Amino acid sequence: MVAGHSGPRFTEEIMNTSPLSVQLYTVRELITKDLPGTLQRLADAGFTRVEPFAFTQFEGLGDALTAAGLTAPTTHQGFLADGSIAVVAAAASALGIRSVIDPFVGPEKWTSAEDVADTARRLNEAATVAAEHGITVGYHNHAHELQSRIEGTTALEYFASLLDPEVVLEIDTYWAAVGGVDPVDLLGRLGDRVAAIHVKDGPGTAETKDQVAVGSGSLDIPAILAAAPSALRVIELDDSRGDRFQAVVDSFGYLRSLENGANA
Repeated sequence: MVAGHSGPRFTEEIMNTSPLSVQLYTVRELITKDLPGTLQRLADAGFTRVEPFAFTQFEGLGDALTAAGLTAPTTHQGFLADGSIAVVAAAASALGIRSVIDPFVGPEKWTSAEDVADTARRLNEAATVAAEHGITVGYHNHAHELQSRIEGTTALEYFASLLDPEVVLEIDTYWAAVGGVDPVDLLGRLGDRVAAIHVKDGPGTAETKDQVAVGSGSLDIPAILAAAPSALRVIELDDSRGDRFQAVVDSFGYLRSLENGANA
């Protein structure tokens, strides 16, 4: 079991208002065609926060966010593989991003204690560099980090036990379920290490096209949210057979209804 640690200040800051965001990978085709227009559509739907991906590749992102009245407290950006954290952190700071999440380290790096420890070491080192720019760093899981076991626990939890206190996790609750772990239990074990969660829904299988609007699938969304009360909730669909933008809007409405019910 991995004990939680004292909650990062980052989490306190992002929770001052409704803690809902959306991973822009969900609407990747739309933002490639019309970044400012798509961000404005998200703002019109009620979002105040978004989570970019590969943000350094999108020219004009800062201006588009400002024009739509949006902020990006978190972003996905690979930096562990190429050691680019100094450049990435500086760029993130310029956009007002607070936390840079590396979204993927391949399955082959999660099968031995030595490889997992090496990834943790590199993330800890990146955290030191990023801190010079006022940025925190973290990691986002898929299924393979939960399917692999190291020293009697999941590779992800073993990894978490090696991280410095200022390093955060963004738990993809759907991929955790696909990996065979109850996301509610996982969030409970990781505690305040979890600064953000990806909230998505579907039948709990690896087929991304079967993902649906949050609240329309098999995951116990209210229990997941209750297990990480201080985490930023980031809506995401990796893919879908339907209109992903509409699924985002429907997901937002469902999560707001849960939020309003809890505050009633």
